[in-house]
Amino acid sequence: MSPVIPLPVTATDRAACPATDVLRRVGEKWSVLVLALLSTGPYGFNELDRTIHDLSRRILTRTLRTLEGDGLVSRRETPERVEYALTDLGRSLLPLVIALGEWAVEHAPEITAARTRTTPGPASDE
Repeated sequence: MSPVIPLPVTATDRAACPATDVLRRVGEKWSVLVLALLSTGPYGFNELDRTIHDLSRRILTRTLRTLEGDGLVSRRETPERVEYALTDLGRSLLPLVIALGEWAVEHAPEITAARTRTTPGPASDE
């Protein structure tokens, strides 16, 4: 079986890889949660702020700007509020994120067991 990517993998290859870029974004602490909330419909900034506990307004702003910059979220100003919604591109990403989440839930016991087996114990003085 041939490798999925050409070998060797250089730092330049990694930096230029679109998949790495998307995975980095999806791997951010708050991005997936914001995308999941917006999958139910548009939210105002303050609604998102109240809905997600332990997320500072500064980080929420940064997350929304980044998602907007990637074309996953749209921002619309109305007289009443600033409203955020998923774009078509953002909606197209959701099934993949959901599949990853479902996989993680399904395999959580196996991952936990593997981590338990591979966690080094305390160092000995031998």
